[in-house]
Amino acid sequence: MKITSRGINDTFDFAKDIAAAARPGGVYCLAGPLGSGKTVFAKGFASGLGLRPEKITSPTFALLNIYNGGRLELYHFDLYRLEKAGEFINIGCEDYFYSNGVCLVEWADRAADDMPPDAEWFRFSYGGNENERIIETG
Repeated sequence: MKITSRGINDTFDFAKDIAAAARPGGVYCLAGPLGSGKTVFAKGFASGLGLRPEKITSPTFALLNIYNGGRLELYHFDLYRLEKAGEFINIGCEDYFYSNGVCLVEWADRAADDMPPDAEWFRFSYGGNENERIIETG
């Protein structure tokens, strides 16, 4: 599926709807260039789980932020700083994949081979104008 987001609110609302159907053990992979909407998606996703979106930040330096207090615990990874294949597995990501929470992985394409086969992918790209984004799923 391919959707066109006309701005931040569209991306946020789309992610919120995705999170409403999230189940324990779900892994959601986000890929796309800087500024393409991955963190906005993360905030909307968190909101859909009942978490406060203003508390969500990309864990670029920490690699993982854990948020609880919503319908499901959220494990929010940011793989921007990964340098080589296998690093993601080495930090113990699989412990989170098969937990009672959900994983949201920004820059997941940097460790695509480490993702579970049933992970849901969302690929972001720039649209035709400054605010427009294309989100492809699958």
